[in-house]
Parts: sequence; C-alpha cells; structure tokens
Amino acid sequence: MAYDEGLAARLRSLLADEPGLTEKRMFGGLAFLLGGHMAVAASGRGGLMVRVDPARTPELVALPGVERMVMQGREMDGWLRVSGRPEVDDLPEADLARWVAEGVGFVRTLPPK
Repeated sequence: MAYDEGLAARLRSLLADEPGLTEKRMFGGLAFLLGGHMAVAASGRGGLMVRVDPARTPELVALPGVERMVMQGREMDGWLRVSGRPEVDDLPEADLARWVAEGVGFVRTLPPK
C-alpha cells in the first residue's frame, strides 16, 4: 500500500515553517524529520505515524483511533499509528495539527543527529 498523498500534502503544509525540516521515504511511507528525527509520517500501511514521548504512550493510546505501532512483531512505546474515520486524511485540521504538534514537540527535545 502506498502512503496517502493527500495526507502527505497536509503534513507538509502544517510543517512548512519548521526549521530543519526534511522529507524521507521510510517504512513504505513519507516521513517528516526535524533534526534528523522522524516526527510524523504518512504511513505506507495507511494512517499517520507519530513519534511521541514514550511515557505518554498509555495516555495517548486511550484516544479513539490511536494504537501503538507494531514493528517486527513488537508494540513500540513512543511510536503511534493514528487512523481516522474512515481514513486518517478525513481527520479535521485541528486534530491533525494536534498530532503534528505532539510529534514536533517530542523530537525537539532530542539532540540533533
């Protein structure tokens, strides 16, 4: 499955003013990196991939449409998959902006690569 081009465009727009933004094809999707760290991605499996503070994972997965990312058969704290109804590209702009802010806020706490 290819990533959602509409979602990628919306992410690009929300992140346009972020210093140090790069885009990279990763995990079959399109990732948006800040300081070399992935903040969000239009996932190749569908939906939105978001990097968050691992300590906040239990709180955030309790929200509708949010689950831990599964990588190599393991659930990963700090990596979330967000799906909308019926698709993530249908998320209201305010909701998408909130998820982008979650990802950006966390990766800005990390040292640049």
